[in-house]
Amino acid sequence: MPSPPETASTTVPVALGERSYDVVVAEGGWDALPARLESALRRTWAGKPCRKALIVTDANVAALPYPDRTREALAAIGIESTTAVVPPGEASKGLDTAATLYEKLVAMAADRHTLVVPVGGGVMGDLGGFIAATFARGLPLFMVPTTLLAQVDSSVGGKVGVNLPRVKNIVGAFHQPVAVWVDVASVNDLPDRELRCGLAEVVKYGVILDAPFFAELEANADAILARRPDLLRRIVARSCELKADVVSKDEREQTGLRAVLNFGHTIGHGVEATAGYGGGFQHGEAVAVGMVAESRLAERLGWVDAAFTERLARLLGRFGLPTSLSGLDPAAVLESMGRDKKNKGGRIRLVLPRRMGEVELTDAASADDLRSLLKDLCR
Repeated sequence: MPSPPETASTTVPVALGERSYDVVVAEGGWDALPARLESALRRTWAGKPCRKALIVTDANVAALPYPDRTREALAAIGIESTTAVVPPGEASKGLDTAATLYEKLVAMAADRHTLVVPVGGGVMGDLGGFIAATFARGLPLFMVPTTLLAQVDSSVGGKVGVNLPRVKNIVGAFHQPVAVWVDVASVNDLPDRELRCGLAEVVKYGVILDAPFFAELEANADAILARRPDLLRRIVARSCELKADVVSKDEREQTGLRAVLNFGHTIGHGVEATAGYGGGFQHGEAVAVGMVAESRLAERLGWVDAAFTERLARLLGRFGLPTSLSGLDPAAVLESMGRDKKNKGGRIRLVLPRRMGEVELTDAASADDLRSLLKDLCR
């Protein structure tokens, strides 16, 4: 993988007309944030007069420097901030926590020009984004993702939401941020397990959209795991570019193109829901299992061969991610998959690979195919 040019940051535009914004991928460089954020806010009706902000973070991230750096950047452009700290983990991404944050905004006398700033991983981004989308019918949103998974996935594209007890992300909205600020140095603060979870989503981009990128990941797996800064910038920026291109063409999942981003997620979400949120499988781990399972389903349909699945499983294994599971009830996983948002007319639809770099949304797999696959998977 070639090293990127020596530059402080990479800017990835997300082209959505009047809702367009930039994702800035930097290593450090927080001194540049105030000017970047002020420019982004001035381009929007809600952001231009902004003088208040609610920072939403969790107890783990609150102990790191990123909420303070965000607060300082806001203060530098005349925005007074209040910080809400919620418990870490998927259990916080629910309506009860949302209600607490609504009350926090009421206590702040928030109006439609109050900025919401999630600082943390995907749970904070989804939760904070949902608050921004729904309070006062929409507040400006600025994302500061601090985990690799959030940097390459949930912070870009405007999908925000919360879980119900049995269904992930079922209550939500599309609400684009005014900007996204990524400091890849934050990846150095992640436990190994969190790093690996983010790499599952990175691998996904290679499978669905960019075969040469997948090959780059194979060639540089050890250096990526060693958290080499130039490679972190490269994989985050390329992942954001790929996602931004899809989102710009199908912002609200109306043409089917954006559905390709859900490769591994239909089975993965079923695994998460069955194991229990915050249980044995974190999101990236469940997606890794889901990708391999969905690739095996594509084998059954004759779309790919066994070598394709083995190549995928080998890279995921090198990144320390699970590629199989045991101990779950296959019927429960299938029931959870039946509640997936992509389903249509009572049929489960999955994103399956055609070849490296190309996938397709399909309902070609029968109920018997799925039952058989899940029975083998859950042994």
